[in-house]
Order: sequence, then C-alpha cells, then structure tokens
Amino acid sequence: MTRKTLPRTTLHGKVTSVEPTEPAVLNPANRPSRDTLNGKVVPPRRQTNAGIRSREFLTPDEIEAVMKAAGSVGRHRHRDRTMILLAFRHGLRASELVTLRWDQVDLKAGHLHVHRVKSGTPSTHPLRGTEIRALRRLQREYPNTPYLFVTERGGPLTASTLRKIVARAGTLAGLAFPIHPHMLRHATGYYLANQGHDTRAIQHYLGHRNIQHTVRYTELAADRFKEFWQD
Repeated sequence: MTRKTLPRTTLHGKVTSVEPTEPAVLNPANRPSRDTLNGKVVPPRRQTNAGIRSREFLTPDEIEAVMKAAGSVGRHRHRDRTMILLAFRHGLRASELVTLRWDQVDLKAGHLHVHRVKSGTPSTHPLRGTEIRALRRLQREYPNTPYLFVTERGGPLTASTLRKIVARAGTLAGLAFPIHPHMLRHATGYYLANQGHDTRAIQHYLGHRNIQHTVRYTELAADRFKEFWQD
C-alpha cells in the first residue's frame, strides 16, 4: 500500500513540524480478510455434526454397502472389510478396534474378549460364523503379529488411518453424508434396540457404565410405536 505523503512546515530551510492530515482511506481490495484478526489468520470454525449430517448412525443396509465398498478397493480389502464388520457387530470404538489383539480372540470357542476404554465395562461377546471365517482368513494374510489389524510393517493401525478408511468407504458406497468410525458403534446400539433387546443387556454389550448412555438408543427405537396403527 502506498503511503500518503504528509505536508511539512519549514523555517529557514529546516523542518519544524508535520501538518496533520486526514487518515488515508483504505482501498476495499486492501482491507483485511474476515479470516484475520490483528494481522493473524483465524482458523475457520468447525461445522457442527448436525450441520454436516442429519443423523449419527448407519442403518444395516448402509453398513452392508460400506463393507462392500471397503472390500472393493485398496491393497488391504479383506482387512478393511473385516474391521467394519467387527466394529458394527461389537460396537467398538476406534481405539478399541485398532488395538484388538489375537489373545482377545478365541476362534475355537467363538469368543471375543472386549476391553473397553473410557472406564467402560469389559465383556465377552460371541463370534458368529461370518466373523470367525473372516478372522481366520485375516490370520492367514497377516501372520506373526499380535494385533488383528496391522500395517504392512506389522504394526497396529492408528485411529486416524481407520477414520480415512471408513470415510473413503462411505464415499464409495454413495452415502449422502460423510461418515466416521463412531457411527458404526451408534449403528450397533440402534440396531439392537430396534430388535427389541433389553436396555440393560445392550448397556453391558456396549460397555456403558451409565445406563443413560444406552437409553438414547431405546428411546428412538421404531418398534416402540409399531402397535400404534392397525391396518
């Protein structure tokens, strides 16, 4: 921006003072952006979840579509599909999923020992045939590692990598909104509630310490109103 020259008062050839002038008007093109404050760039505000999507869970059909999409691209198709399957079947948080170890899995007995974070209640879940077959194949493809879901170097995946895998699968599945891993856990809660399972049983299955965290699933279960209309 060009500085405005101020008129000077002189006496015997010497500058004695600088006459005050009106402040220069900034060119609109040179005005600070709304993204700056005191000369510093201000990061944009994070959009709320409600502004991004209308709900924070997936339906069973959407889960199937996401699993199919995850199993159709990339170098680790079976691994990615199995991650989504287990996250949904067992209501796993991202950190619980990526840290699963083979010593938590009993393929012979068909059991998965779930360790919960956030002071959640641990539990033992049954493994169904679909999961057992997927895990056996996973074990063959990634041998000699203590973790179920690993990178090419054999280390456990990070929660950040999981978020990218799930987001990509949601986009490929053609969902109308972006998705994240915790939506798989919410999908578990709503699915079990819609199947009419007891709230207390769902609480233990998801590892909630406080049953109030479980009630939100049963409050929105559609089967509560199925007898309202008789056609």
